[in-house]
Amino acid sequence: MRFARVIGNVVATHKDAKLVGGKMLLVQPVDLENKPRGEVLVAIDTVGAGDGELVLIVQGSSARQTTRTENNPVDCTIFAIVDTIEKEGKIIFEKSRDKLG
Repeated sequence: MRFARVIGNVVATHKDAKLVGGKMLLVQPVDLENKPRGEVLVAIDTVGAGDGELVLIVQGSSARQTTRTENNPVDCTIFAIVDTIEKEGKIIFEKSRDKLG
């Protein structure tokens, strides 16, 4: 699993029937300092994430392990919206103080 920032959305009017009703979002994987890591991805949103939010994503076969994505043709899934990150006893991220989210 990786941290990512929601940076946009994808609309596809013609798609596999298993994906109808699913929300697709653009996500930029980031490190703990909010610096981009890797390429922008399209992810299926299973938790109602919004633009700018810090989320957790999974890729590959793990992306098909949620209730919404099981046995569906997906390779990246948003499965959590991050509220707080604590590292070495210090809070390094709080959603309520996040200026990007």
